[in-house]
Amino acid sequence: MREPRSTLDRPSLRPRRVVTGHDKQGKSVFVIDDQPRRVVTFDTVPGLKLLEIWATEDTPRIPHEGGDPTLEMTSLVPPAKGTRFRLIRFPGTKEVRPEEIHIDKAKQEFAEKAAGLAEAMEEDLAMHTTDSMDYAVVLSGKISLELDDGAMVHLKPGDCVVQNGTRHAWRNSKPEACVVAGVMLGARRE
Repeated sequence: MREPRSTLDRPSLRPRRVVTGHDKQGKSVFVIDDQPRRVVTFDTVPGLKLLEIWATEDTPRIPHEGGDPTLEMTSLVPPAKGTRFRLIRFPGTKEVRPEEIHIDKAKQEFAEKAAGLAEAMEEDLAMHTTDSMDYAVVLSGKISLELDDGAMVHLKPGDCVVQNGTRHAWRNSKPEACVVAGVMLGARRE
């Protein structure tokens, strides 16, 4: 039986983003009902897409003052006490093979478009370490999570990962794209 295709597999579509808040009387209301406005794509890695859903720079304050914090953030990695919520579309081998990626051009593009993540990446671009605790859920497709010394787990839709600031790489060796929902919680490394 074939897995259903995610809307993220179609480049022209994006998921709906609904954000709640409060009006001036304290009543709960919908303040945003749209598609994510900050979407990061890469010419050097066709099909890789980061959809920034929400962000905080410190402990959140309620009620939210309004606006879209993803448009103002300067780093895709949160500071301590900050958060990032994103959907990541990892292209499959039908779209791009790792050996076809020009590393120097990709590093330059990541530095321009993915501040914070770019600085965390190593020579092969996939392997990286951030000062964060990350929660991830595979929504569609399959992907492998690699740690030090090549230790690897293979993940399928519904699988969840708690990433505790470790060195890791997400690797999609399958023909189809994989979509992962991730929440990064900024942490202090001690």
